[in-house]
Amino acid sequence: MPLFSTLHSCKPYQPEGQGITGTITWVEGNLMPRISDTGEEAPPKPEGVKRKLEIYPLVSINDMKMEDGLFVSLSAKPVAEVETDSKGKYSLHLSPGRYSVFTVEEGGLFANVFDVEGHAMPVTVKEGEWTLVDIEVNYKAVY
Repeated sequence: MPLFSTLHSCKPYQPEGQGITGTITWVEGNLMPRISDTGEEAPPKPEGVKRKLEIYPLVSINDMKMEDGLFVSLSAKPVAEVETDSKGKYSLHLSPGRYSVFTVEEGGLFANVFDVEGHAMPVTVKEGEWTLVDIEVNYKAVY
């Protein structure tokens, strides 16, 4: 078989099944742009962080209680969980459906994205597809 034919038939690797994959990053402190004597200083870049993620059936903001920027009670129970690696990367096989994704923090659960219907960190998993879900944990940041 000629080399061209061999290379042409190669397909990119895609894991079987479906689920979510992504990176969790952490930012805190003053992230406002600043100008110093030497020029404009960029705010620090988010860094990958080790975290536990909990996956819930799709949850509405009306079914949660918030304190100090974190959710302390939800009306549902988690259906899955996963730990990130030290750089914040993770992958989790899930059945097709709609879910809410939270990071587990010391004082509760964190989510900072809501759809127009008030669902927390909504994610749709489709049959045979992987959904990218990157989360920037920023409840201790000031913009």
